[in-house]
Amino acid sequence: MSEMSFEQMLNESFKTIHTGEVVEGTVFSVKPEEIILNIGCKADGILTRSEYTNESNLDLTTVVKPGDKMEVKVLKVNDGEGQVILTYKRLAAEKGNKRIEEAYNNQEVLKAKVTQVLEGGICVVVDEVRIFIPASLVSDTFEKDLSKYAGQEIEFVVTEYTPKRRRYIGNRRMLLTAERDKQQKELFEKIKVGDVVEGTVKNVTDFGAFVELGGADGLLHISEMSWGRVENPKKVFKSGDTVRAFIKDIQGNKIALSMKFEDENPWKDAENKFAVGNVVTGKVARMTDFGAFVELEKGVDALLHVSQISKDHIEKPADVLKVGDEVTAKIVDFNVDDKKISLSIKATLEPEVKEEVKEDADVVSVDIDEVIANEDAE
Repeated sequence: MSEMSFEQMLNESFKTIHTGEVVEGTVFSVKPEEIILNIGCKADGILTRSEYTNESNLDLTTVVKPGDKMEVKVLKVNDGEGQVILTYKRLAAEKGNKRIEEAYNNQEVLKAKVTQVLEGGICVVVDEVRIFIPASLVSDTFEKDLSKYAGQEIEFVVTEYTPKRRRYIGNRRMLLTAERDKQQKELFEKIKVGDVVEGTVKNVTDFGAFVELGGADGLLHISEMSWGRVENPKKVFKSGDTVRAFIKDIQGNKIALSMKFEDENPWKDAENKFAVGNVVTGKVARMTDFGAFVELEKGVDALLHVSQISKDHIEKPADVLKVGDEVTAKIVDFNVDDKKISLSIKATLEPEVKEEVKEDADVVSVDIDEVIANEDAE
């Protein structure tokens, strides 16, 4: 038996590879756009940037270094120049497909970073597989602007898996809804009417504010925001504000809140402070055609009727008063049940003293005609 030459032995040491085969290689050279691997055959294995990742501007020297081992798939045994063309991206995608399929079948919760925000939803990538989450499935509430999710790591489940069409749909809303239902159940098990709670303003409307209590929203109606008058909730609260309130009522899964704490009730000692006959000072808070409402203290308004503003005739309060004016008046009526107080400026004015004309005792009445007649007779 003849001995093999060194070249023959060297050739025998190289393995034979085939297109589609998965091999392990060792990196011995890296350029920004190309990786060269030793895959145990005569030719070098070439892995281009486009076959490593979908990121077109990625510098490969930042992710791979000589000596690293990589599992790759053979695309071409000979590219015409004696080199073997490899792919890492497609192999990862194949593995990713299998990973996504398992997650879909098991309804496993996956976690991935948002790589793209589109008009109709967001995209995440799991093991080189791009998963689309429609806007309607991103949150448990409507969100018009999804840009805040860019770069965020989120959890979701795969609810549609169609590899032939490369259609993979994720659902984040399902997880949020389930978590919210759990929190809601725990919340209603521990709260009761009268409890003081703290929450975050979620949304403000013309009639009130919705406050997130951790599992459920409570409605803070405009009439329950203050003992004083609130014209517009949007001028008092904004989304994100922290609110301290107490639970006024619970009906099913609806919670009514109030910030009108009894110890802050300005009407508590009102019968003494605002008794009929007391002279008080306040500021004009708002005007109507029939009178002006004067704020005596926060939460206590009194009506100064147009007929009680002056002794002179006034057509409307705005002719002599404006919002912010300070007035001093006497309380002429107080109804504690209806929380109504009536004021009068006229009642504080000194009554006019009427001058009486008295007849002088020395004044004598004379009939002129009679005097003249007497003189003619003489």
